[in-house]
Amino acid sequence: MIVLGIDPGTAVTGYGVVRARGPRSAGGAELLECGVIRTKATEPLAARLHDIYEGVRELLARHAPEAMAVEDVFYAKNVRTTVVLGHARGVVLLAGQQAGIAIHEYAPAEIKKAVTGSGAATKEQVQFMVTKLLRLKSAPHPADAADGVAAALTCVMHADVMRLMEAAR
Repeated sequence: MIVLGIDPGTAVTGYGVVRARGPRSAGGAELLECGVIRTKATEPLAARLHDIYEGVRELLARHAPEAMAVEDVFYAKNVRTTVVLGHARGVVLLAGQQAGIAIHEYAPAEIKKAVTGSGAATKEQVQFMVTKLLRLKSAPHPADAADGVAAALTCVMHADVMRLMEAAR
């Protein structure tokens, strides 16, 4: 199973593409690609959203994932920041829906807990655990890319749990 994980943002959208290798796959997962989609701060919001949308569509076409994991909105102190982040999530979700793949949304604390064991983990702790879980030589950079990978790993881990629950029935 290939999962595209997305950490949406209007300036920087992090992503990670992970291939699960059978049951209990978080430890047996493989990182195919990770990085960021950057937009120009000088561009209007509509142009930035278009760039994010096209970047995600390109990733979907290149990797043909079965699922996409998207980090949910966190509630910033600044309402405008929360609303603009919602726009970025919207174009990411639209790209996934148009590709016809399963879309899973996870709260930031849920992703942190799945990867590190603590919903209050720091970005550095997430990077460290992503590195360990995928047996990488170094942590994905920047932190937004590691967050995209963490979202993908959360989806893989949840799929494993669901398979175990089904098998137990």
